[in-house]
Amino acid sequence: MTQTSTPTRPGPSLPGRPKMLSHLAYVTHNVEGTVDFYERVMGMPMVSTVIGDRVPSTGDDFPYFHVFFRLADGSTLAFFEAPDLPPANPRGHPAYALFEHLAFEVDSVEIVDQWHEWLVSNGIDVVGPTDHEIIYSIYFQDPINDIRLEITTPMVENWNDRIEEAQRDLRIWTGVKNSAAEQNQPLREALMKYIQAERPDAHGETPA
Repeated sequence: MTQTSTPTRPGPSLPGRPKMLSHLAYVTHNVEGTVDFYERVMGMPMVSTVIGDRVPSTGDDFPYFHVFFRLADGSTLAFFEAPDLPPANPRGHPAYALFEHLAFEVDSVEIVDQWHEWLVSNGIDVVGPTDHEIIYSIYFQDPINDIRLEITTPMVENWNDRIEEAQRDLRIWTGVKNSAAEQNQPLREALMKYIQAERPDAHGETPA
């Protein structure tokens, strides 16, 4: 008796890349101050809110207020306020306060500079402008939630479309790390040696 084989069903295929950033969410301990800053200083209207007593995705029981602020492209920045939350865990190294940031894009260098003037006029300390060669940016803190923010504009048309270079850089970076581990060499020392020898100008492009 001949057995018939069951045809293999193909696995799911990639449904495409995400279309846009829907929202990025943070915790706030002062929703009133957050609304004032993002509406009055950043010009981002509060466009949606949710009040709940349970997190729908996990079922965790605690009351919260969820608020969304809209950017010009339709993407949003969101915050949750919930009572009695302790402060977030402290960052273990000063680099976290520099590397972790949220960047808003505008259309020109002139508009970045206008933002600089506007923020200073509102009593906000501003770092920059900084010319990264690929982008031009200023940096400042959300004074309510201590989030590092950036206003930036592209200086190079393909700054975020350098796929082959990005793949090459990842291979090199990983190779240096692996080589350091094999040779019992301090990782920081190995990476600094590579960057200073092979990429002396690379730090200027880092958008931070």
